[in-house]
Amino acid sequence: MSVLEVRDLVKEYRLRDGRHSRVLTAVNHVSFSIETGRTVALVGQSGSGKSTLAKLLMQLEKPTSGQIVLDGTPVVRRGAGLKQYRSDVQMVFQDPFASLNPYHTIAHHLGRPLILHGKASGREEVMAGVHRLLERVRLEPDMAERKPHELSGGQRQRIAIARALAPEPRILVADEPVSMLDVSIRLGVLNLLADLQREENLGVFYITHDLATARHFSDDILVMFKGEIVEGGPADDVILNPRHEYTQLLAEAAPNPEKRLNA
Repeated sequence: MSVLEVRDLVKEYRLRDGRHSRVLTAVNHVSFSIETGRTVALVGQSGSGKSTLAKLLMQLEKPTSGQIVLDGTPVVRRGAGLKQYRSDVQMVFQDPFASLNPYHTIAHHLGRPLILHGKASGREEVMAGVHRLLERVRLEPDMAERKPHELSGGQRQRIAIARALAPEPRILVADEPVSMLDVSIRLGVLNLLADLQREENLGVFYITHDLATARHFSDDILVMFKGEIVEGGPADDVILNPRHEYTQLLAEAAPNPEKRLNA
């Protein structure tokens, strides 16, 4: 079992307004852990600090203080250590329309990380790896020769997931992975992530504003409000017995099919 730990993480930005400046604390002393084989959901409204936390996890932002630790070893921000961390922890971005280069084929998008992370070499081996990745996300191998504009939004996001799987990560960070998709295809992508988590013993960090899907697809839920984790625990406990006022508001606003059926 691998464990990704966030220890007392802080991210501050200094904002300037003419001669004056102030400090914005986007992430405020956040701590939690993600284990392989489990899904942890991070729930919060826009501006709560969720995406900043994702960037910190992916080493796209430098924390002001605190640590990110993988299997007991603090993450370094350069060299071979950073390269290995980025193999172990991969991200699925929110927008499948912006995350894929429209000028390249799907084979290029999936083959490049296989080569960069030393998982395949030579055209035949790379293409075999591309086809395996497509099958893992429930797409046909002949899709390799297409370009992103020829695919639906759901198919593009599956390609983005396949690309994240190429380095054989242990932890997958999914930042609002279905928010840009049509409602009719969101469930299929979420079910795919759930299947991959079980089949490949992945740790999944699912970032969302949707408390209902967080409960359905996650083992544990963290609630973020104004840069802080205000509540956390097993999914059902957080939803059914919310303690923090903000969590209570989220729970009241979430759709409840049982209430609708009994009305």
